[in-house]
Amino acid sequence: MTPHSSATPHVVIAGGGIAGLTAALALHAVGFTRITVVEAARQARPVGAGLNLMPGAVRELDALGLLADLESGAALRTRELRYYHRSGGLISREPRGLGAGYRWPQLSIHRAHLQRVLGDAVRDRLGPTAVLTGVRVTGVGVHPDGRPRLCLEHRDNGGRGGRASLDPDVLVGADGIRSAVRAALNPGEGRPPWNGMLVWRGVSWLPAEAAGRFMLIAGDDRQKAVVYPMSRPTGGRVLVNWALARPADGVPDARAFGDWSRPVGVDAFLHHYEGWEFDGVRVTDVLRAAETAHEYPMVDREPLDRWSHGRTTLIGDAAHAMYPIGSNGASQSIVDARALAHALARHPDPAEALRAYEAERRPVTTALQQANRRQGPEVVIDLAHRRAPHGFGDIHEVIPAEELAAIACRYAATGAFDPATVNQGSPYDAVTAAGRL
Repeated sequence: MTPHSSATPHVVIAGGGIAGLTAALALHAVGFTRITVVEAARQARPVGAGLNLMPGAVRELDALGLLADLESGAALRTRELRYYHRSGGLISREPRGLGAGYRWPQLSIHRAHLQRVLGDAVRDRLGPTAVLTGVRVTGVGVHPDGRPRLCLEHRDNGGRGGRASLDPDVLVGADGIRSAVRAALNPGEGRPPWNGMLVWRGVSWLPAEAAGRFMLIAGDDRQKAVVYPMSRPTGGRVLVNWALARPADGVPDARAFGDWSRPVGVDAFLHHYEGWEFDGVRVTDVLRAAETAHEYPMVDREPLDRWSHGRTTLIGDAAHAMYPIGSNGASQSIVDARALAHALARHPDPAEALRAYEAERRPVTTALQQANRRQGPEVVIDLAHRRAPHGFGDIHEVIPAEELAAIACRYAATGAFDPATVNQGSPYDAVTAAGRL
């Protein structure tokens, strides 16, 4: 199969993270052979802790032939999500993945493992030179014929540098929340807005009986904790991911943190979570078992009126960075990548393809960005605290069961990741427009 044009287009992807690597694999799957990923880091080192992949995103990774590899390492099928009030009261419990009626599981997975699987697949399928590391985007322009012009700065491991340019047929900005491609398309946008919250993240090895067998989200209207296992037991222990959020008391502007990933000692925030225990999972025990922790400001991006300019577009956080709520950051990036490849395969004109891709994806992700600013499904914790700040015996005396169910269903419908929609199968599996592929 080859894309339906007189010559195979050259697609350059700026950014070698989850969005960029998935896009490279998705493009290759529909027949594109000239794909270059440029990554600013000299070494493609996965960063961060764990994340959850929703069934709709797992469906797309399965279509790319990656599910078995993902489940062979630091990944676990998420079977249940529980919301708690900080007092210990259970607000709700929801089956997830296969248990909720999906055809695909929800995966709790270490970001490093996900990125490793994606990177290995790119090197295996596209060749060892498909990803160029140590290459930073310094500018984006447009030729008179509409092709992008990409200005690059390269620094090799010896410290020598050089400047170069690429003139691809299509440019995809997958370079994250501080995207150079986005900045070039939207000069003057400035820094991502900060909501005044800090996020601490890390992983811990815990005895299996202390880790729980569910994903928990707990808190009140001021601070929250997310804790979940993401590996099968090894020597009686499991790998646990955790993330905490709390107002940044005394920090005037967390955006000044440089790379937004400051190593920090657990003692700096552990005292805020003393006494937090939920069906046997003690948050302080989880934190004390962590080898390292990192601190971030909670930021997102304002929704854009457009992602695509001619033959240049955005995907993932570069297009729609959102608050870490509802397990949608990486999941939506993966769906973006598949949708983009599908559009480019169906439409002979790259600019038309990018407009079609954006018309499908931008309304959905904009709605999710806005929903996450309103706390998304986690609003049940705020509601419980507002109505019963000192705790409760029966949650249904505080929030009726119908109201709890409606909140969960409304959020799933916003992103079209309810079971009925996901189970229809991937809309990107067969590229048959005009019989050209």
